[in-house]
Amino acid sequence: MAPRNFDFPVPAESQSQPVEVVTDRLQTPSLDNRKYRVIRLSNNLEVLLVHDIETDKASAALDCNVGNFSDEIDMPGMAHAVEHLLFMGTKKYPVENEYSQYLAANSGSSNAYTGATSTNYFFEVSARPADDKEPSDENPSPLKGALDRFAQFFIEPLFLESTLDRELRAVDSENKKNLQSDSWRLHQLEKSLSNPNHPYCHFSTGNLEVLKVQPEARGINVREKFIKFHEKHYSANRMKMVVLGREPLDVLQAWVAEFFSAVPDKNLPRNRWEDEVPLRKSELGMQVFAKPVMDSRELNICFPFLDEEMLFETQPSRYLSHLIGHEGPGSIMAYLKSEGWANGLNAGAYSVCPGTGGIFECQIRLTEEGLKNYKKIVKVFFQYISLLKETPAQEWIFEEQKGMADVNFKFKQKTPASRFTSKISSGMQKPLPREWLLSGHSRLRKFDAGLIEQGLTCLRPDNMRFTIVSRSFPGNWDRKEKWYGTEYRYEKIPEEFLAEIERAWSSTSDERLPQLHLPHKNNFIPTKLEVEKKEVKEPALAPRIVRKDLLARTWFKKDDTFWVPKANVVVSCRNPNVYASAANAVKAKLFTYLVRDALEEYSYDAELAGLQYSVSLDARGLFLDLSGYNDKLAVLLQQVLVMVRDLEIKDDRFEIVKERLNRGYNNWELQQPFNQVSDYTSWLNSEVDYVVEEYLAELPSITAEDVRQFKKLMLSQMRIEAFVHGNVYKEDALKITEMVCSTLKPRILPQAQWPVIRSLILPPGSNYVYRKSLKDPANVNHCLETFFYVGDKGDYWVRAKTLLLDQMAHEPAFDQLRTKEQLGYVVFSGARTFSTTYGFRFIIQSERRPEYLESRIEAFLNLFATTLENMSDAEFEGHKRSLIVKRLEKLKNLDQESNRHWSHISNEYFCFDQARQDAKHIKKLTKADMIEFFNRYIKPGSPTRAQLSVHLVAQGSAQSGEKMQALLESLKVDKSQETKVKAALLRPELRSDAENLQLYLKNELKLSEDNVAAVLAAAKEPETGPKVNGSQGEGASNEGREPQVITDVRDFRASLQATPGARPVKDLSEYEDLDAKL
Repeated sequence: MAPRNFDFPVPAESQSQPVEVVTDRLQTPSLDNRKYRVIRLSNNLEVLLVHDIETDKASAALDCNVGNFSDEIDMPGMAHAVEHLLFMGTKKYPVENEYSQYLAANSGSSNAYTGATSTNYFFEVSARPADDKEPSDENPSPLKGALDRFAQFFIEPLFLESTLDRELRAVDSENKKNLQSDSWRLHQLEKSLSNPNHPYCHFSTGNLEVLKVQPEARGINVREKFIKFHEKHYSANRMKMVVLGREPLDVLQAWVAEFFSAVPDKNLPRNRWEDEVPLRKSELGMQVFAKPVMDSRELNICFPFLDEEMLFETQPSRYLSHLIGHEGPGSIMAYLKSEGWANGLNAGAYSVCPGTGGIFECQIRLTEEGLKNYKKIVKVFFQYISLLKETPAQEWIFEEQKGMADVNFKFKQKTPASRFTSKISSGMQKPLPREWLLSGHSRLRKFDAGLIEQGLTCLRPDNMRFTIVSRSFPGNWDRKEKWYGTEYRYEKIPEEFLAEIERAWSSTSDERLPQLHLPHKNNFIPTKLEVEKKEVKEPALAPRIVRKDLLARTWFKKDDTFWVPKANVVVSCRNPNVYASAANAVKAKLFTYLVRDALEEYSYDAELAGLQYSVSLDARGLFLDLSGYNDKLAVLLQQVLVMVRDLEIKDDRFEIVKERLNRGYNNWELQQPFNQVSDYTSWLNSEVDYVVEEYLAELPSITAEDVRQFKKLMLSQMRIEAFVHGNVYKEDALKITEMVCSTLKPRILPQAQWPVIRSLILPPGSNYVYRKSLKDPANVNHCLETFFYVGDKGDYWVRAKTLLLDQMAHEPAFDQLRTKEQLGYVVFSGARTFSTTYGFRFIIQSERRPEYLESRIEAFLNLFATTLENMSDAEFEGHKRSLIVKRLEKLKNLDQESNRHWSHISNEYFCFDQARQDAKHIKKLTKADMIEFFNRYIKPGSPTRAQLSVHLVAQGSAQSGEKMQALLESLKVDKSQETKVKAALLRPELRSDAENLQLYLKNELKLSEDNVAAVLAAAKEPETGPKVNGSQGEGASNEGREPQVITDVRDFRASLQATPGARPVKDLSEYEDLDAKL
């Protein structure tokens, strides 16, 4: 194919591989200084090239138009398994972790995900060469080597037999991680209850049983299956790619042509599913009652919807979801809330796949009263639909939406490199004009009342099904979903109820609730979007102190980097009473919930107009955080402050909010163990802190009157720390602080009473273990966090050495503990920081016992000690360089910069040049320094190592299922008997009563004498039973001192010394700018 539209020189390398330029005229945000070019290689692989002279990270992503919808019926999860296996070595680079090692050595990382119709692979890596000069074809950045390795995934992957079993176990572990997640469970239930002839019904993740055990039992060579899947579906003409780097476009083009032209083009048609629909008539008119793991209550109403694949200019579903999902006056949500029936509502359409219509869904989070009145809520929903049917589509509403979408795109800031490439490569699969690849679906372009009307006709009673999610209602679930075991009922909507819904849908204005009406014009939409851009030699490293008195201190920085019409305001209202006890903290939390609850209707317009706010708690008291377009930010802040001051706590709303918080606390204990474990580690390392069970113990006794009284105590006296950053001036920052002070009118909190936060010091040679049994009886995963104390958070050398250890150990730890040993899907290592201390930690979530996991961490650390000793100088210096690049990486947007500055203000070290200090100290480290550091603080057997481990112990795990499975298979009985035997062994009262167990097995299950004897013997083994807190597990935990089990947390804390409080790294007077105008 001859190149066309070339009006620039093309390097010789790419001339040998014909390249078609599709376009270089992309619609971009106003501040975007990147250069773009869309090309098509000779094998029809389409690529967006991005030249970004400012980026610190280069990146590439490739999206292949194949996902779980292409799985074979009897091997669900094939696409996902192939995604995993492509990382495990290629013909050109056969070492299985060579790709990840190369990226890790060059400040990089990678990942991938499998969707319904796409599999998306992406990586990022340092954008500069080792000599830190600008990259070129002669002096390439690490991007070139990464692209070479990446391309081989799609040319000649090995699917090594030696890695197959391990990666299928990784897939299995990933699936087990999700088994108790309601979002996965309920989504799969929706899919499992859909048309079995449409791939929407597929189980997407896969597990060991369906990907290995069952196929091999049928005589299938699973490796051959995966190779054939790759050969059948991976074709260059189905692939879309984005490459971003500092190199000129011509160099990027040459590299892409060199490495990716060899990807085979099988001239496959685009994947489309046009013959069947996900929800047929037989799946509509149905009601589903589903029992969740967590204590949640939802009503989900869904409708087959328009196919919006080609409607990217008009997007009619956005008009409808804007109105149905509105929370302001006149909305469904406002009415439901006034009745005390709902806590939240979301509405919108999502696409299923090309060739198939989408699904429009409305999700309503119910209160207890709302659950009782769910039928009335369905009718309210359809009354609102009748209002929309009666009212022609309003162009002013569309224009309001379109205007905000235009503003948001115009001022869109950069995102991390791999997030950008992954998202855009996925979007390239859609039939957008290539000039619109960046603006895509984010902008609205044409008002089409007819299409909105067509969309509205989909939202009718005969085109609907709904799901009620509740742990208590109706209680008579009679089925279990195949893949996740979700209990549910599935039945036709009663005719009488359907008739009532029909009447609501066809109601007239006289019959409808008068409270329902369209929203008013949005007064929060910004009109002043000017930015005064002043060129600066170098952006200021730190904010300035522009107010300092006994009541308040204000930090301020005018944006000198991103030049967007936005600002961030943070206000910390510090009061020592908030965390004086767990009860006080709960009262304060209830107060923040009540404030947000009262502001919902008012603040919804602000949210639509790009303003966000939160009222919450930080470590020292009440915390206000506002961000967005600066034009109306102060208006929102004023209203938030007035509500904080004047909130009238009504008993009915208090009870609803209290019940919501109670469920939130209870549900926290049912989430993934790896999401829980760090809270316990923080609790044990803190002088004053609380965990969820302490809050739960206090909540029942707290009344509305308690919160009213506590509000007075909390607001009557405080120290105000404020930070204002963005497109505002010093005068604005001072006005904002004064607004806080004059609205709340607190008394001054004397300096001696300002909260001081300190962490605890683990003494040299210590080895503590805290064990806790997990609450969810069905969860099979244990979790371990093990922390090695290193030193003071304010010590630059402590930080530098710990960070460098992480850089050197991160990839080897993942490779050993996750890839090779397959301990679990969640394996993480890295630096761990507390308020005033610093250290190194591992987190592993696994079906293996925490004690065993600790023993494997110890084995890895012994292995790493040798790796460190034998590390070449070149490799050591490479790690230093890679880490320095990471630490000095430029911030991408205003929010990132605000967050960084506020973290330095709130931790009270005020180390605004921390990244530079880290880089400076890392640069000076020697290998001898790191060996001494590792041997002292981390190495097993070190007499000076200080360790604290948290073991979260699963109730439901049956020793990875191995012994239980072996027993069940040995019995050679049918599946229903297997299930009953397993259930018996998991009941502690039955397994401990040999006589009753024997009678049950013999008389009820009719097992043979030999089988009864085998089960009775197994009942005596702890491996086949439910795990309980503190039971013995596999392996020793430590080479050094025996662990000291923490049974009394107060006693544990009392035995330790606390650090000094945080101190500023330099005199704060250096930051003062109390008089001069900016």
